[in-house]
Amino acid sequence: MEDGYRPAFGTVLGRLQDPLPLIKSARFPHQPGAPHTMKILAGNSNRTLAEAIAGYLDTPLTKANVRRFADGEVFVEIAENVRGQDVYVIQSTSAPANDHLMELLVCVDALRRASANSITAVMPYFGYARQDRKPGARTPITAKLVANMITKAGADRILTVDLHAGQIQGFFDIPTDNLYAAPVMVRHIREQLDGEDLMIVSPDVGGVGRARGLAKRLDADLAIVDKRRERAGVSEVMNIIGDVDGRHCIMVDDIVDSAGTLCNAAEELINRGAKSAAAYVTHGVLSGGAVSRIAASALDTLVISDSIQATEAVRASNKIQHVSIAPLIGEAMRRISEKSSVSSLFD
Repeated sequence: MEDGYRPAFGTVLGRLQDPLPLIKSARFPHQPGAPHTMKILAGNSNRTLAEAIAGYLDTPLTKANVRRFADGEVFVEIAENVRGQDVYVIQSTSAPANDHLMELLVCVDALRRASANSITAVMPYFGYARQDRKPGARTPITAKLVANMITKAGADRILTVDLHAGQIQGFFDIPTDNLYAAPVMVRHIREQLDGEDLMIVSPDVGGVGRARGLAKRLDADLAIVDKRRERAGVSEVMNIIGDVDGRHCIMVDDIVDSAGTLCNAAEELINRGAKSAAAYVTHGVLSGGAVSRIAASALDTLVISDSIQATEAVRASNKIQHVSIAPLIGEAMRRISEKSSVSSLFD
């Protein structure tokens, strides 16, 4: 090789200055250690609640197209850049449960493929929660199946409200926060029945823990409805454990579906001398003829949260009232984003 001869690539390299100052002067949207921006994505299950949560957090909903093809297939297109963002997908798996569950899975997958920093599935109502164990031979544990599907889709965290069974948190292999609507319900009860002689009632033996917690917050007594069937085909026999005579009775539960148990229990409470019978339930599934059943029952009022989008029949009922859990969920989302305590919300 002759002196002074330099190949073409050597000439190019020779012209380059030290690249380090150029790299240092470049502006990147997220420097190491900088906090990520919160993004909120809403599915179609409960747009009203999602907008209320976004309003509480003063954060606009992320633009996205969540729709169906002609054959019913779910299609999701995120219309904003979410790379490196902490995204919260708000979606209850309420009726139609399968459609809304599939929407959630596709949203999570779309965000994962769009390089979101983290994906939190915010499920105000976790459907399939009542299938949390094998009630008989050759039956599934569908709550576990759903938990596996959401985790496999790419969710990093779950945020939900009043799981039907607390142990469902263990079905997920990712962090799971189960919020309690009790503080919201307590505030409403105090506003409506402050100074009254209250009796908190569990409509079945399985809900005693939930009712006891509410009774403690309200400094009220506790009663229990014991349901039994003497034999197949014979209507339920109600036994009330506790003296409800002359008391304003408030039944507490996590889910009201057909409302048969609540209506029967309300009638028995009135027959036992209760002054009034009301119910506070977190998730108002209210399927079939539940609304008309409530209208004809001895229940004075049924108070439900907005974890499930209310139907027209529910909104039109003069016996059904709503309380919002948007501030509760919004505050939990803020604390997760800021990496502060969520459990202290309930201290």
